[in-house]
Amino acid sequence: MTKRCEDVKQRCAWVSADPDYVAYHDFEWGRPKYDSQELFELLCLEGMQAGLSWITILKRRSSFREAFDHFDPKRMSAYSEQKIEHLMKNKGIIRNRLKIKAMITNAQMYLALEKQQSFSDFLWSFTGGTPIIHHYKEAEAIPASSKASLLMSKALKQRGFKFVGETICYAFMQASGMVNDHETGCFCYSQCLTTQDKAN
Repeated sequence: MTKRCEDVKQRCAWVSADPDYVAYHDFEWGRPKYDSQELFELLCLEGMQAGLSWITILKRRSSFREAFDHFDPKRMSAYSEQKIEHLMKNKGIIRNRLKIKAMITNAQMYLALEKQQSFSDFLWSFTGGTPIIHHYKEAEAIPASSKASLLMSKALKQRGFKFVGETICYAFMQASGMVNDHETGCFCYSQCLTTQDKAN
């Protein structure tokens, strides 16, 4: 069930009153993204979220960007053990060695993939190049994964990516606008449909 915030707009039920969360929901979540590096950043952050809440990551996003060279895959792919130790001392990010190393690996795999096709085209191929539109009225009806996210997960893992399970991939697809999982009563639902029409 959608809920109303103080500005009277109806939003997805999962949105808290936190201003950062509201802004993220209103202007980012579910809006189609096609830039390869932007998608890479989002996939990294979704991996970092594993076992945590998204607001925990969102509050640290600017620190992540500063710490990881704004998610520049070329720079990240060359991170040394010394750099990893430096990151492990950064209180502004999630100091999980396994996740940090996974992000470095993913940067290397990103560069390898880009030699064959764009990262964006590869990821969007799992939805046929256009957003999948769902019509969920309540958050409880929204799945944690899908056939498309399972296929994406398998393909990414085959290429050496880490922290890309089907649930992480589905959250990534929701956030990047590859699927529109705004509840139908949310004001963003129709806006995302309009965005899709313009893209087409």
